[in-house]
Amino acid sequence: MAGSGATWYPCWPMSDAHTPRLLDGKDLAQRVLEKFRPRLEALVEQGQRPRLVVVEVGENQAARSYIRGQRRGADSWGIEYDLRTLPASTDEKGVRRVLRELAADPRVTGVLLAMPLPAGLGARSLQQGIKPSKDVEGVHPENLGGCLYGSYRLLPCTALAVMALLEDADVDLRGKEVVVVGHSEIVGKPAALLLLARDATVTVCHKDTQDLAAHTRKADVLVVAVGKPGLIRADMVKDGVIVVDVGINAVPDADNPGKVRLVGDVDYEGVAPKAAAITPVPGGVGPVTVAMLLRNTVLAAEGMPPPDDPSQLPLFRF
Repeated sequence: MAGSGATWYPCWPMSDAHTPRLLDGKDLAQRVLEKFRPRLEALVEQGQRPRLVVVEVGENQAARSYIRGQRRGADSWGIEYDLRTLPASTDEKGVRRVLRELAADPRVTGVLLAMPLPAGLGARSLQQGIKPSKDVEGVHPENLGGCLYGSYRLLPCTALAVMALLEDADVDLRGKEVVVVGHSEIVGKPAALLLLARDATVTVCHKDTQDLAAHTRKADVLVVAVGKPGLIRADMVKDGVIVVDVGINAVPDADNPGKVRLVGDVDYEGVAPKAAAITPVPGGVGPVTVAMLLRNTVLAAEGMPPPDDPSQLPLFRF
C-alpha cells in the first residue's frame, strides 16, 4: 500500500533499515550491452558500424565524467566515438554550423551536444539543430514529443535510464506516489511522462516549489535531477523510500586537497539508512545512461525506431 513505507514493495522488503538495496547501474549497463551486441554485430557485418560524435563547448568537470563513460562504453561496444571540443568562446552560430555539418555527414549516425553549455548559449535552440534521426540523447522536440504522445522513437537516455533501473528492480509503479525533483527537458519532464505511462501518480517539483520537503516526504519513489549536491536530506524522506539520484556534481575532495569527487543531489550517508533502495553516485544512473545512449546509437544506425505501442516497447526490461 502506498504511504506505508517498504511494505507495499513485494519483491525485496527491507529487512534492515541500515542496509538498503543498491541499484547497481554498472551491472544493468553490462546486461544492456549483452542484449544489443547481436544487433550491433549485424550492423558491422553490413558495413554500417555506428559512429557517435559528441560536441562539447568548453570543458566542465562533471560533464567530463559522463564523456569518459561514453568513450569507455563506445570502445567496449565497438562503436566509433569522436569528441569534438569547441572553444568556450564559440557562439551559437558556430555551434549550429558544426551541427549542420554532422547532420549532412552520412558517416555520422549519432550526434550529442554535451551539457552544460557555457553562459550565453541556448540549449533549447541548439538542440533543435540536431537531426532528429541522429539525436541519440532524445532531446530534439520531435523525439521529446514522442514521450507525450506515446510514439516513442529515440527517448531521452537519462530518463530512460531512470526507468530501466526501477523496472529492472521490479518496482511496481502502478499507483505509487512518485516525486520527481527537477523539471529539465532532458530528465525531469520526460521521466515524469514515462512514469505516468506506467500509471504512477507523479508530482514534479522544481526551484520555485514551496516546502519541497512536504512533497518529498510523501514519495514512495523519489527521482532527483537538479545538480545541487546534498539537496535531499534524511529529514526529507520517509522510511522505505526508493531513491534514484540522477545528480552528478564535482565537489572538493576533503581527503585529497586540490582534487574533486563526484556526489549526487542526495545526501547519501543520511538518506541511505532510511531507504529501501538507492542508486549510488557514481555507479548508479550514470553507467545506465551511457548504456542507453549507446543503445540509442544502435537504433539510430539501424534507421528503425522501436514500435509505437508503449505496451510492446522493449525499453525498460533487459
